Amino acid sequence: MTFKSPELLAPAGSLAMLKTAFAFGANAVYAGQPRYSLRVRNNDFGDIEVLKEGIDHAHSVGGKFFLVSNIFPHGNKTKNYLTNMAPVIALKPDAMIMSDPGLIMMVRETWPEMEIHLSVQANTVNAAAVKFWKSVGISRVILSRELSLDQVEQIRQDCPDTELEVFVHGALCIAYSGRCLLSGYFNHRDANQGTCTNSCRWDYKTQEGIVDASGDVFAPQDLKKMAGSDGACCNNAGHQGAPLEQMVQADGVLGKVFMMEEANRQGSYMPVEEDEHGTYVMNSKDLRAIEHVRRLVEIGVDSLKIEGRTKSPYYVSRTVQSYRQAIDDAVAGRELNPALLGQLEGLANRGYTSGFFQRHTPQETQNYLRGYSESGRSIYVGDVLSYDKARGLAEVAVKNRFAVGDTLEIINPQGNIDVPLDRMENKAGLAIDVAPGSGHTVWIPLPENTVGAFVARYLAEAPARSLAVSA
Repeated sequence: MTFKSPELLAPAGSLAMLKTAFAFGANAVYAGQPRYSLRVRNNDFGDIEVLKEGIDHAHSVGGKFFLVSNIFPHGNKTKNYLTNMAPVIALKPDAMIMSDPGLIMMVRETWPEMEIHLSVQANTVNAAAVKFWKSVGISRVILSRELSLDQVEQIRQDCPDTELEVFVHGALCIAYSGRCLLSGYFNHRDANQGTCTNSCRWDYKTQEGIVDASGDVFAPQDLKKMAGSDGACCNNAGHQGAPLEQMVQADGVLGKVFMMEEANRQGSYMPVEEDEHGTYVMNSKDLRAIEHVRRLVEIGVDSLKIEGRTKSPYYVSRTVQSYRQAIDDAVAGRELNPALLGQLEGLANRGYTSGFFQRHTPQETQNYLRGYSESGRSIYVGDVLSYDKARGLAEVAVKNRFAVGDTLEIINPQGNIDVPLDRMENKAGLAIDVAPGSGHTVWIPLPENTVGAFVARYLAEAPARSLAVSA
């Protein structure tokens, strides 16, 4: 049986993320403007010229650009909405992702040709709701994160003429204002079905969190526990050897993020983000549904979505590359490659969950007692900036510590390769053994066609097989 390949939809919080997503196999990207998008923080696309460049690039590579406008606005924000959006719509994004019925009505009346996708924030959990939204001009519905695979399949069967989209990877928003999923995540009692356990009233402690260069969030005490006597993080899979002060001042950090700890789940920290639109509570574990891609393909879901607009280009490269292969394998009838699970482990600081896709999962899949992923096959250590033909060396901007003797993984759209690191030079051309951490630049022997690639360091023995980079 032949299955249709679903769209792979990736986040784009910057032009670099956008270009990375398409290079590694995404079919479409989504991005928001700070004033009209939830959880966007600040990003490149508040500048209309940058937004134009992003949309034009997407179209130049045969991809699509979806503009997120999913706030639930108070009255003052509706007054100038159409005026502010007019120059944006003129740039011809392929669709708008929206939640608020009032804003949807305004867009439908003003720009009837504009395609609208219903945001997950609208919390669509049944076929009747999907049919309603289709009746008012919605072409695609992003289904609620509360649904199981069986429930997604039922909606697909009942609504064959509406595009359906589901999240498959990234941070799980479990509460936004009054739209609360806390009870379901903690106790498997659905807050939206009359069985709420009032989880919002439990005993919580909050503290300011720290965001690193990859966009991952840590509690300060966890960083201190990870730090050795020299102040370098030695035990965390995501940041071995990274100086603590460099992680605190990591590039790309905007705004404040807090960590919330529930009294009966000590050591399990839920990130909390706040902006002008509200407060967002995230699951202590990230969603990972790559093991369910084949089932979603068989169901006929139209789009598989990766969350992560506040993450880094490295995060996008890893997730898009992994899910691209999983989709291609599923469409071809092949089983999931277990190596893809390992690739994604290097991105997880708090571990993974499959969310609600499987209703009666083993306890360990919804585990709030452990703070970090236990494996972490590799970690992000740098970006390849340029190549010196005379020396046969590539320039690498260091993000985390690595050293001579390490085995590096070069993540490239043309394919990944493993490289044993046998020598390294600093900016002055002097031989060194260690790239200390963020802020440094080093030269290492890599193929010329790895310029623009990402560099990761294996934490254990490198796998026996790797993908060759094409010449």
